[in-house]
Amino acid sequence: MKNKIKAIRNKLGITQEQLAKKCGVVRQTINCIENDKYDPTLELAFKLSKTLKKKRV
Repeated sequence: MKNKIKAIRNKLGITQEQLAKKCGVVRQTINCIENDKYDPTLELAFKLSKTLKKKRV
C-alpha cells in the first residue's frame, strides 16, 4: 500500500523539514517514509496522522 504523505503534505503547504520538526524526527526520516524506504513506528504514524489532520495516511 503506497502512502499519501507527500501529496497531503504538499496540499497543506508543509515542507519535509516542518513536518519532521512537528513529529520530532529529522527530515531524512520523512523523505524515507515518502519514498517507501522506511516504515514508521506506530507512534510516529499517529504523530503524522495528527499533524496532517488525517485518519489514515
